[in-house]
Amino acid sequence: MTVERVGIVGAGQMGNGIAHVFALAGYEVLLTDISSDALIAAVALIDRNLDRQVGKGLIEPLEKADAMARIGTTQTLTDLGQTDLIIEAATEREAVKQAIFEDLVPHLKPDTILTSNTSSISITRLAARTDRPERFMGFHFMNPVPIMQLVELIRGIATDEPTFKTCEAVVAKLGKTSTASEDFPAFIVNRILMPMINEAIYTLYEGVGSVQSIDTSLKLGANHPMGPLELADFIGLDTCLAIMNVLHDGLADTKYRPCPLLTKYVEAGWLGRKSQRGFYDYRGDVPVPTR
Repeated sequence: MTVERVGIVGAGQMGNGIAHVFALAGYEVLLTDISSDALIAAVALIDRNLDRQVGKGLIEPLEKADAMARIGTTQTLTDLGQTDLIIEAATEREAVKQAIFEDLVPHLKPDTILTSNTSSISITRLAARTDRPERFMGFHFMNPVPIMQLVELIRGIATDEPTFKTCEAVVAKLGKTSTASEDFPAFIVNRILMPMINEAIYTLYEGVGSVQSIDTSLKLGANHPMGPLELADFIGLDTCLAIMNVLHDGLADTKYRPCPLLTKYVEAGWLGRKSQRGFYDYRGDVPVPTR
């Protein structure tokens, strides 16, 4: 099928980035969120990020203006019913995602494709709660969406080939690269990345190294652009914990047990950059390690 209008559920960090790249690629975008403030903030952020691309010579001013004109917003979820492709980018909680899809289903066109930007939750299980499991799949963008080139495409057990091929073509039109993943806990990127981050937290928890020494060691010793604890703060410690729990519950292997220190930080509300404190304190001019 041809995709021209795209609905995006959730105007947070991922949702606004997804709206940005789709609008810039020529798609009509309808962005929804329960919060009007979140929608206003998302559109303002997209505008600033497009300005940054114009300033770097990556796009022309007219391209920016055209992209902004393609973005509409609504607080009414069911307004997305007439779009061709819907990408759910709500919080990483399965019950929330299921409720969104259940509310959407009665209002969808027969051929609308449903997708989730989930970083770890079973696509098969989410799809089974809809009326179209064959037209449902995972559409997992990396953060920050306008910069990162990868999109993981995850087939549920019922996903049909036309749906996969349509989404694959959409990723190509966005100018990004897709990889195909089977529907196992955390897919490919997070199946590999999150245990590394969790092990870094264990290394801190056990006193093997400080925040600074762990991050410096991985940046200079493994040529990583960010240290694992800095990266965890960027992703969000609540998201890291949620993914580790999915891995631990889904694979029943103790090697995926979330580090107690990660749990403690989340319980404290120290979620990383978005809460101004995590493994670093971001409230001053320069981030300072909290341990």
